[in-house]
Amino acid sequence: MNEFIIGIDLGTTNSEVAVLKNHKIMVLEPTPGQLALPSYVGLDAQGTLLVGETAKNQYLLHPERTVKSIKRKMGQSVKVTLGDQTYTPQAIASFLLKHLKNTAEAYLQHPISKAVVTVPAYFTDAQKQATREAGQLADLEIVRLLHEPTAAALAYKTEHRTNKQVLIYDFGGGTFDVSIAHIHNDTIKILSTHGHPQLGGDDFDQKIIDYILNHLQNKYAIDPRQSQPAMAKITRIAEIAKRTLSYHPYVLMQEEFLTEQEGIPIHLSLELSREQYEILIREPVEQTLESTLIALRDAQLKVSDIHEVLLVGGSTRTPLIGQRLAELFRQPPRCEIHPDLCVAMGAALQGALIHGNSPLPTRLVDITPYSFGIYALKEMEGEIQQSIYIPIIARNTPLPIQKTEVFYTVLDNQEAVDIPIFQGENPLDPNNIKLGEFSVEGLSAVPHNNPILVTFSLDVDGVLEVTAIEKQSGLQKTVTVNQAIAFEQNSETTVNQRLNTIFEEITEISQEKVIAEPHHLIIQAQALVEKAGRLLSKVSSENQEDMMELVNQITQAIANKQFKTLSTLIEQLSDILYYVDS
Repeated sequence: MNEFIIGIDLGTTNSEVAVLKNHKIMVLEPTPGQLALPSYVGLDAQGTLLVGETAKNQYLLHPERTVKSIKRKMGQSVKVTLGDQTYTPQAIASFLLKHLKNTAEAYLQHPISKAVVTVPAYFTDAQKQATREAGQLADLEIVRLLHEPTAAALAYKTEHRTNKQVLIYDFGGGTFDVSIAHIHNDTIKILSTHGHPQLGGDDFDQKIIDYILNHLQNKYAIDPRQSQPAMAKITRIAEIAKRTLSYHPYVLMQEEFLTEQEGIPIHLSLELSREQYEILIREPVEQTLESTLIALRDAQLKVSDIHEVLLVGGSTRTPLIGQRLAELFRQPPRCEIHPDLCVAMGAALQGALIHGNSPLPTRLVDITPYSFGIYALKEMEGEIQQSIYIPIIARNTPLPIQKTEVFYTVLDNQEAVDIPIFQGENPLDPNNIKLGEFSVEGLSAVPHNNPILVTFSLDVDGVLEVTAIEKQSGLQKTVTVNQAIAFEQNSETTVNQRLNTIFEEITEISQEKVIAEPHHLIIQAQALVEKAGRLLSKVSSENQEDMMELVNQITQAIANKQFKTLSTLIEQLSDILYYVDS
């Protein structure tokens, strides 16, 4: 039986799934007619799980029952509230992964158990491990965590056979990465990478949100930050304004009954020009260019050495980004591959390469975006000084890599050594990230300067193995750092049971195969649902609840292939929208 390894781009704003079938990469539709799954998870009033578009539609009315941008919390020891329950970020992410897994199974008519999942190149070990745990909760074995710019380079390689240096500028909803790749014949070699794990299009949204809040404060002396519904509306307004300004010089941000003050409704009507917007976002854009120059320096290249600049991620549609990159590299950046889809396409190609059914004999050489090392005491002028950080594997080193350094005991007859494992770049910084620690005990009774060999081994998935050996006796101890965030003691089974119960309630529209007439009904229903989302703010609270109830019933009718019921529901929603929009 043929096995597929799917490719998943787990994004901050949207997520996608792709697969290579019959020598062609296909980006699949999690919802009919849509290639991207909005990275929203919610619960409706009955406690049914909403994933994707339905959760996004609910966000305006019930932000307390909806979670967005969960990728930004991956790797953090926090809980996320969803309705009356709390979840870890990896649990929320697992809902998205499960939905994408089911989408692929419906398309391929084949069970799926393995995936290549992309992560930002600058994700920490903790963030990567949280992503792996999300896969486990979704019953999905993540066979490879692939850096997003590297995935884009793979997708780009499918369109080009050449010999050149390519800069991949990847600006998504919540993260930014820049990588430089050398593409030669059948090899893609990543030369360097840099970025910010907490910088993305969400920050552009926040700039507009702050602009709106300042306007409300100056005009009405109100601060709606304590009102979740008002802030949900402002957030949606900001997102729409950001997208609009990518194609138009002005946007009018309007919202009836945004909030109220002493019983008096407060309306929003505020124009924002692209020129004003570019002033707001110039600082984060310049931050990305600073990272770009660092990546060039690390690759020992000049601006003139870059043959092409490839845009990846939805935020690269911002005109200021293309303008600044064109000024820096003296060439227009290229975006012939869909910036929202190329990462998932590259992940699918990597999955095919792992499985051995890729049509391209591509060899991928990735790198580590971080340095890994230990802290050790340093002797100067006969005296032991404070410990300093000593990198053993330097960042931008090609993977896999194994490297050994020698250290020495500082005391006569020293019985043990502690090996603290850190991730970071600054030898003088005591705040590098600690990944673990272990001890080697029972050392030989010898004078100080007893040599201890410390070996760091880092594989292509970023799993780090550290071994310490006493050279004289061969005494050794090894630790593997692949569980940066462990499940709480005795809670993993409970978590899985709880998630599986909710997964059973997921509406898997993508699994349904429908004939032509029902397909047209679904398209009509989708259009009406989208319109309802736009008009929600214009109706009363009672009518809002009615509209949301109809949207949920439509979703259920599609899932259950109840097309006669669907037709009736479409008529009911059409009637409501007719009067609202008239």
